[in-house]
Amino acid sequence: EGEGASRADITVVIGPMISQEAYEVGPEFPDRFTDVDDANARYFRPSSRPNHTMFDLPGYIEARLKREGVGQVVNLSLCTFGDEARFFSYRRTTHRNERDYGRLISAIALR
Repeated sequence: EGEGASRADITVVIGPMISQEAYEVGPEFPDRFTDVDDANARYFRPSSRPNHTMFDLPGYIEARLKREGVGQVVNLSLCTFGDEARFFSYRRTTHRNERDYGRLISAIALR
C-alpha cells in the first residue's frame, strides 16, 4: 500500500499446493493455529489415524487474505499431492521412500 496499491484492488490466485485430503499433520500442529485464534480449528478435520488431523492449507490462506482485505481471491483447487501427472510433491515422494522429487516455482505478475 505504500507504493500506491489498494488491497481492495488486488487479485490473488492460490495456485497448486497440497489439499486438505492429503495434508495429514501431527497432534502438535493444530495448536500453533488455535493458540492464535480458536476459530482456526475449522481448518482441521479428524484423520483416520489416531491423534492426527487433516489441515486445509488452501482454505486457511484464502481466509487470511480475505481477512486482510484483499479484493479477490481465486483458489485453483489444484492438489500437488494428488495430481501426480502435473505436479511434483515432496510429501508424495517421501511417502513412497523415493530418493528425489521435482520442484515447483511460482511467479507474481504486476499489471
